[in-house]
Amino acid sequence: MSSTADESPLRGVAQSAEATATYLTDIQHALMDIGRQLETLQHETRVHLRGTHVKGDRWKEAYLRALPVEAAMKKTIRDLKKAVDDLERVTFKRRAHQEKVNALPAIRREKQLAKARKKNPTQIQAAPRNSAETPQGVSGAAGMGYGNPAAIHDMKRKSA
Repeated sequence: MSSTADESPLRGVAQSAEATATYLTDIQHALMDIGRQLETLQHETRVHLRGTHVKGDRWKEAYLRALPVEAAMKKTIRDLKKAVDDLERVTFKRRAHQEKVNALPAIRREKQLAKARKKNPTQIQAAPRNSAETPQGVSGAAGMGYGNPAAIHDMKRKSA
């Protein structure tokens, strides 16, 4: 484990979404450079290993000896690319988290207002009634708009 003195510079980075994005981008670029170097090393190793023939080898034995090394290099490069992709994903998730946290007070305020309206319905203003929208033959209670049919079964049938 590292000491707390080593962690203190990263504490400030972790508290800011922008600083975290910048830091992870720097790490991502470094890993991408390492990935390019590993791909070059993979190619050169492949050429060397497949070209290394021992006296008495059959035509395919150098190739077969090289396969485990090539597979290990390929796995390493694949894992490195996945780490680069994961760093990008972390950056987006960190920004989304920060946006969600910033929007939370407004959402809570809206919920609180909705709860207050629900407890005290006298604060709710009735929608203005438009006589053109009201179906004929249905009389409603004035003020609250309870006269309109609530379901299709409540509507009166019109003869064709």
